[in-house]
Amino acid sequence: MAGPWFLFIDESGDLGFDPDKKGRSRFFTICILAVSTPARNRALALAVRKTIKRLLNPKGRRKRLVEELKGNATSLRIKEYFFRQVTGVHFGVYALTLNKERLYPELQSQKERLYNYLARLILDQLPFENADDAVNLILDKRKRAAHVQEFNRYVQRQLEDRIPPNVRFRIAHENSKDNPGLQAADLFSWGVFRKYERGDSTWYEVFRGKVRYDDVYLPPKRK
Repeated sequence: MAGPWFLFIDESGDLGFDPDKKGRSRFFTICILAVSTPARNRALALAVRKTIKRLLNPKGRRKRLVEELKGNATSLRIKEYFFRQVTGVHFGVYALTLNKERLYPELQSQKERLYNYLARLILDQLPFENADDAVNLILDKRKRAAHVQEFNRYVQRQLEDRIPPNVRFRIAHENSKDNPGLQAADLFSWGVFRKYERGDSTWYEVFRGKVRYDDVYLPPKRK
């Protein structure tokens, strides 16, 4: 990818392991939406804003305004509308899905450490050696301050030998309501997650051509 990189990270599912907790997911997906060049980033952002304005907040609507696109709260029709606008935009989707049922017991109580490790595994799939301008890594602002610092230090240590010294590297934790790129990443993350969690690939098949990497960490054992 030539030009500054914009890497939006989002996730679907949960990292809970209590078997008695209602709604606990069997899988957890972490996804990166990788975009190069400001123009492509703006095109994705425009598609998100246009979808929200035209389909979720049409003129004359009196209900409470919808502020962001969410994978689990958006119909397939709306997702397809969004994707039709970005089909010609060059970007890539990278995803790694954890099969929670096979995770080592000693890691089940260390959610932050586990998240950071999975993030590193998916970041390993990107060709950082080819970066020639800047790398911007953007996450949804959900972590507490201490966890943010821990994540940032961990990722910087892992990538310092892969990102050329002349390339600027920035990590930002932002509110997804204010960042269309994070909202787009959420849509794709949900599509990958849904494929594994429910066996439903309907939305995934729409954007399959943009998927650069899709794998399962600790896949189910073959019977």
